[in-house]
Amino acid sequence: MKIVVASDSFKDCLDAQAVCKAIASGIREADSEAELVCVPLADGGEGTANVLKTPMGGEWIVKLVNGPTPGRRVKAGYVWCEQDKTAIVEMAQASGLQRLKSKHRNPMETTSVGTGQLLLAAVEKGADRILLTVGGSATVDLGTGMASALGWQFLDHDGESLEPVGKNLLRIQSIVPPAVPFSVSVDVLCDVINPVLGYHGAAQVFGPQKGASRAEVVLLEVGLTQVVSVIKDQLGVDLQGIPGGGAAGGLAAGAKVFFNANLVQGIEQVFARTSFHDTIEGADWVVTGEGCLDQQSLSGKVVSGVLQACHNKSAKVAVFAGQVNLSEEEYKRSGIEYATACTPKGMSKAKGIKQAPALLQQAAKQWTLELNENE
Repeated sequence: MKIVVASDSFKDCLDAQAVCKAIASGIREADSEAELVCVPLADGGEGTANVLKTPMGGEWIVKLVNGPTPGRRVKAGYVWCEQDKTAIVEMAQASGLQRLKSKHRNPMETTSVGTGQLLLAAVEKGADRILLTVGGSATVDLGTGMASALGWQFLDHDGESLEPVGKNLLRIQSIVPPAVPFSVSVDVLCDVINPVLGYHGAAQVFGPQKGASRAEVVLLEVGLTQVVSVIKDQLGVDLQGIPGGGAAGGLAAGAKVFFNANLVQGIEQVFARTSFHDTIEGADWVVTGEGCLDQQSLSGKVVSGVLQACHNKSAKVAVFAGQVNLSEEEYKRSGIEYATACTPKGMSKAKGIKQAPALLQQAAKQWTLELNENE
């Protein structure tokens, strides 16, 4: 029996490599003869650079850059692939929620400047191409912080330069491009299709996740609307309706304007660079997972990507998750043959995180034993 273990990370718990290792250990414990292949995956969010580093022959380059809070510096890295002069810049490294304690999360006050500084470092290193992964951001600044690090200026009514944070979006009246245009090819790896504005947009959907109050969400929406209007009038680019433009607080749309970036589906880029489609040929099962299996898992995430890849193939899909918030009818309708929550009912989240490797291993072992009994 051939089993491909291809999981995403469990957010704030285990990276994709650790998840795959725990699941594979449980399967191996129950069936020593199974043909096992591990392919850690990501969808353009946190951990994508680490997942791509090995298959792309990359190495981490660490820089001291601005964190999500203006004035505070952090050590953040990007992956450098010397062979094809490609850099993988992960926004969460410099400008991610992971950099802030809960009480300090507020997209009115955060900035993506550090992400721009990593882009600049990659350009100075000699990059011909940059893969920019944008999940896990702490910002709703439309990428103005990122752009400012590369020479763009955002001015108020008096022509004064504004600090590129969320609360200042509504004050932007004019935009001044840098003297030297950004000339490196950039692909933005997105894991959502949300637009910049509106009910499903950057402020209203992601603002609360980043710490914004209801009143602040309204102000961020007004600010985003203002900058979108200025960009259309002064730069001739209409950002409304661009699928995925709302990713990372609108930074994806900003990258399209400021760097002429391409917005691409993150999971497909990861599949291509990990040879995932070739690996699952002839597999009996593909085992995947993430921290919480819910409706969002079925749209643009690793689980949905795995389901699409396995469509019309012989492989069945099993999902191991910390929690499962779908009914059996719902997940089976999506194409998932088996799903289980690894965290026992009544166990606290903190304890579940601490015991995650053992819980995953035990769940995988139990699944494999049941699988073999039923054959």
